[in-house]
Amino acid sequence: MNDTNEIKLIARNRRAFYEYEILSTLEAGIVLSGTEVKSLRQNHLSFADSWVTIRDNEAYLIGMHITPYEQGNRFNVDPVRDRKLLLNKHEIRRLEADIMQKGLTIVPTKIYFRKGFVKLEIGLAKGKKLHDKRRSQQDREVKRAIESKLKEQRKGY
Repeated sequence: MNDTNEIKLIARNRRAFYEYEILSTLEAGIVLSGTEVKSLRQNHLSFADSWVTIRDNEAYLIGMHITPYEQGNRFNVDPVRDRKLLLNKHEIRRLEADIMQKGLTIVPTKIYFRKGFVKLEIGLAKGKKLHDKRRSQQDREVKRAIESKLKEQRKGY
């Protein structure tokens, strides 16, 4: 595979997978300033309490914090400003129709570089109840225990 086609993961929103059940995902471009891109190359961002909203037939990422670039001085912008997402009209309409359903929201799941551009993977999500969170944590622990047992058995041979 060519180096220009590789995906370089910047960050994954692990909290989103804990808090929500992700029903489907979609890749979106994101409008950033030059200093924000440089800051992302250094992995200086936080997904805490970020979500996607649709207003005036455009999608916006709300609440994602990108730390100002140290050498950016006057070119730095507000670290928690609303950032426009680049999606097609039919994708925005489909997302808008889906969030009208009860309990659905759009959350960012990961951010990465692809072919030199910053891309954001967003997920259509349904909030988990407390017992669902416990269940998914229990499933992870069982899976981890099974894998460790299999690893022990392989070492025995």
